Amino acid sequence: MIVGAGINGVGVFRDLSLQRVDCLIVDKGDFGAGASSAPSRMIHGGLRYLENGSFSLVAEATRERNLLLRNAPHLVRPLKTVVPLANFFGGLMSSALKFFGRTPPQRTRGLLAVALGLRLYDILGRRQRVMPGHRISRVPTNDRSLFRAAIRWTATFFDAWISHPEWLILELIGDACRDQPRSAAANYCRVMGCAGNILTLRDELTGALVRVTADTVVNATGAWLDRSAAVLGGAGPRVMGTKGSHLVLDHPALRDALDGRMAYFEAVDGRVCIVYPFLDRVLVGSTDIPVEDPDQIVTEPAEVDYLIDVLREVFPNMAFGRDHVVYTYVGVRPLARSDADKPGQISRDHSVVVDPPSATRDIPIVGLVGGKWTTFRSLAEEATTEVLQLLGRSRTASTELLPIGGGADLPADAAATERFIEKMTASGMGRARALTLLARYGSKALPLAQRLAASGDVPLQHAPDYSAAELSYLCLETGVVHLDDLVIRRTLLAIRGLVTDAALAEISGIAAEALGWDAARAHKELRTCATALREHHNVRLQAVAPDVAPSFDASLMASSALGQS
Repeated sequence: MIVGAGINGVGVFRDLSLQRVDCLIVDKGDFGAGASSAPSRMIHGGLRYLENGSFSLVAEATRERNLLLRNAPHLVRPLKTVVPLANFFGGLMSSALKFFGRTPPQRTRGLLAVALGLRLYDILGRRQRVMPGHRISRVPTNDRSLFRAAIRWTATFFDAWISHPEWLILELIGDACRDQPRSAAANYCRVMGCAGNILTLRDELTGALVRVTADTVVNATGAWLDRSAAVLGGAGPRVMGTKGSHLVLDHPALRDALDGRMAYFEAVDGRVCIVYPFLDRVLVGSTDIPVEDPDQIVTEPAEVDYLIDVLREVFPNMAFGRDHVVYTYVGVRPLARSDADKPGQISRDHSVVVDPPSATRDIPIVGLVGGKWTTFRSLAEEATTEVLQLLGRSRTASTELLPIGGGADLPADAAATERFIEKMTASGMGRARALTLLARYGSKALPLAQRLAASGDVPLQHAPDYSAAELSYLCLETGVVHLDDLVIRRTLLAIRGLVTDAALAEISGIAAEALGWDAARAHKELRTCATALREHHNVRLQAVAPDVAPSFDASLMASSALGQS
């Protein structure tokens, strides 16, 4: 039994299912709806962690970055990164003091400190390397108008980015259910308690209770780890959280000037920030603020202003304002509890802990503490090994070189891609649409194209990047329960700032038809989703009038369990 269907929990679910262990994974919300849906969308080794002496973490993260580039190339792609540098010796003493656990005064890092760090970064990331090493040069002519006048050099290195992390989570679930058909996943299913070897679960849609037996419980609830441990009868406290807010900008001038690169830099307060082209937008991040309650977080206006001010500081020749912001999102980083003075000094490393059976609980709890999105596979491997030992079983397969979802059998070169596209267009689909689906779903795009063509793949009127047939497929095959599951996590419409009032109404109608919602349920879903987008993501939508129809009938809902698709 795995509690928490974020990236780490789903990683364990996939690994255990690969070992032919029967697994059930549940989440009180949607799959990946917590911190796992709110990262900086970077797959990276953590260059800045070197100052804290976290060499093993950086080596692990860079290796896992390289593996994800191989195993999920349809979603994870190289990201050229540029570091603007204004002085030569700056930051050497500060970096040394941080390495020895001291808190130095803030000073911008110079060329020598960054060069040493990047050299070590390349060395630690040599395993499974698929990208070139770093280089440092004078500011190129084209960049002189991009950065402030004081910038004299730029350091260039490569990390990676992920276009749709929520989709990779769903692919891992699908792979797990394929490898072990007796495994199952359920969203909107809350754990209420554990007694003996029996766990009580509550359907969050109907309120119905169900009891299941388990030999072991894996607590993979991230920032909610201590709360879940209390419900399960485990130990604590073990974690703390810091929230990271991000902005998505509609700023074509900045996007063009970045030319496919990420700018990685320090703000005046020493906070490391990132700016990079994300699809047709620009992603900016992030803040790092301690929080007590992971359920009560939003991107505050002050955070928006802070990040905009950082942009003005780094790119003084461009104008930035709130009118450029089309979407915001925030997540809570699950960090191991620490006494560090500043959030940035808290280790991003992870560990696996075991709570043995107790007077009321006959089964052990395996807890996942901390962790980064990039290192989910290695953390899951560690946790799976622990569970297998508790079950008295041996590992039979490794996930290290195992492709994920649509990353399997993906065309490897231009000629193979052309042949793949020809197969997709044979069903009558246009070439541009076929390329879009290939970028979105990888090798899974071929059977999907055939299914969509048979259904009539007509673009939406108000969101033409998607079709009604594609949205219906997502509703029926990926465990969609609420409208915001579809709009915010199954598609990229929200994060790209493409959800208008008209588009949301159109999408709501398609979801209602696919999932059998009556008028009252459809209106409730529309109002709830619009409120979430407006209040939690700063999307400019009108308020939907309160629902005056009778309450919806929960029996109309499709099951929240997600099996093979």
